[in-house]
Amino acid sequence: MTHLSKSEFAARNGWSKSYVSKLAKQDRLVLTDEGKIDVEATELLLAESADPSKAAVAARHEEHRVDRDVRSQLQPADQPLVVVPPAEVPSKGPDFQKARAHREYYLAQLAEAEFYKVQGNLVERKPVEDAAYSAGRMVRDLMFGLAPQLAAELAAMTDPWQIEKHLTGAFRRVFEDAIRLNGADLEQAMTQS
Repeated sequence: MTHLSKSEFAARNGWSKSYVSKLAKQDRLVLTDEGKIDVEATELLLAESADPSKAAVAARHEEHRVDRDVRSQLQPADQPLVVVPPAEVPSKGPDFQKARAHREYYLAQLAEAEFYKVQGNLVERKPVEDAAYSAGRMVRDLMFGLAPQLAAELAAMTDPWQIEKHLTGAFRRVFEDAIRLNGADLEQAMTQS
């Protein structure tokens, strides 16, 4: 375990002291009881909480630090630069990369839904449910309304073929009326959204 002061940590990484103070304010530094920085734990925390969209900027800054020859002052020239990948450690906080991927997934889902809505392939559910309910209720009422209308006519008929023909015609008229009325209602419900 390596413990450094904030200024030593800044110099070790080629950062300004104000940047290290900014990291401390963001709770991205692991401090000991004496107020020193636990280097290994801090580097793990920084790797976990790094914004992946800033990787190109970080690489550009790293190149600039190398150009200033900061690394050669920190490590002897005869030893190669060793980059230690972060070990798998239980996360202390939310994983930025997972949270961002989660957010991006649902934003893409919203964009896709909006696209289908603009194309006319997707409609709002509530107006369509209301129109379907109204259509069903209207068909039901029309069908129950047939009994009082046809009762007297059917009572006078004795030929089963005539009764069937008369009922079929009455049913057809009811369903055609329902289609005509419900088609307009459904179109209106789908365009309300």
